[in-house]
Amino acid sequence: MARVTVEDCVERIPNRFELVMLASQRAREIGAGSAPLVSTDRDKNPVLALRELAEDKVYKDTLEEELIRSHQRIIEMDDDEEVIDLMDEEEEGWDAIAAERNAADMDDVDDLDGDDDDLDMSLEMLAGENAED
Repeated sequence: MARVTVEDCVERIPNRFELVMLASQRAREIGAGSAPLVSTDRDKNPVLALRELAEDKVYKDTLEEELIRSHQRIIEMDDDEEVIDLMDEEEEGWDAIAAERNAADMDDVDDLDGDDDDLDMSLEMLAGENAED
């Protein structure tokens, strides 16, 4: 029965890759609880999906959109201005973090240039460790 269904589907959807993708999308929908649009006759979901495509019970365009939407990782937003505003605020936040880090780095540089107390203590500690060995 599936072989005849595939042959019928190829007449409606000539690209076999597209046929497989659309039928698998519809089979997943049926598996998720969508009501089959043809009599079930104890057929499995992929066969039901192929029979629906062969009998033009489902719209190809609708299945294509659902298939694309199911594979998308980024959801489109209607209001582009809001996204741009969020990006501006984020940039300002990153600038503030960078300024804080630069100020902290400059304090460390000033410490090293101003006095050698830290270096002297480190050398003494190393000398003490070597004497104990």
